[in-house]
Amino acid sequence: MRIADAYGRGRPVFSFEFFPPKTDKGFAALYRTVTDLKRLNPDFVSVTWGAGGSTRRKTLEIVLKIQRDIGVTAMAHLSCIGSTRDQLTETLDRLDEAGIENLLALGGDWPPDYRPPPGAFVYANELTGFIRSRWGFCLGGACYPETHRAAPSPEVDLENLVRKVNAGSDFLITQLFFDNADYFAFVERARDAGIGVPIVPGIMPIISAASARRMTSLGGGRMPPELERSLADVEHDDALTMQVGVEWATLQCRELRERGVPGIHFYTLNKSLATRSIFQSLLEG
Repeated sequence: MRIADAYGRGRPVFSFEFFPPKTDKGFAALYRTVTDLKRLNPDFVSVTWGAGGSTRRKTLEIVLKIQRDIGVTAMAHLSCIGSTRDQLTETLDRLDEAGIENLLALGGDWPPDYRPPPGAFVYANELTGFIRSRWGFCLGGACYPETHRAAPSPEVDLENLVRKVNAGSDFLITQLFFDNADYFAFVERARDAGIGVPIVPGIMPIISAASARRMTSLGGGRMPPELERSLADVEHDDALTMQVGVEWATLQCRELRERGVPGIHFYTLNKSLATRSIFQSLLEG
């Protein structure tokens, strides 16, 4: 299934994101999580690339196993970082031959002291254009409702996004955010700039206050004061923290659905309980 086609069917598309574990035990746990979440009938799942391309082989292994063995459409993340054009070509050929139809093309966050290999791509629009010129993948791209942290201004960030879409992105998935107003304002600005592809909100159910703060900071986002206060009251207790996170994400998802978003992409952190809880709440109204 080409993911872009799913966004045109008139119903919300639900998807989950996972990252490659570091151990065999972690792999086993991940496959259990994916199998558990399969019962929710997600339209697709995605697997991240890892800092500096460090999980390239693991990403390919997971994507192939999820699609072939577990039976869920899988999208591989692909980053400019740490790969030459020849290495990317080898990876793309392998994915194509294996029947993977969907990719998320990313610039990637540069590790400290990183220098691109000679002839490597630096920006996501370059990678997107390269893939579009030689392969027939359905291509997603990332976007940032609260502005990419490396962009000098929201205006420049949006100009970069226009270049990415013009290079061949079929849909966009946002960085996580905790205030829906930021998402809707961003979509309005993107439409005014001529971006017409689906812009899918990315939602992260909080299961750790410290992790949520770190990821928000790294992504250049913010945490609403009301959510920060709620977490501060319970962060000593993991169960209560997850409860606050699930309740907040559920409210976000309800409003997003009511206002007709094309889908919701969940950053699962390789856990199923929080995501399942949100789904159950949505089903119950």
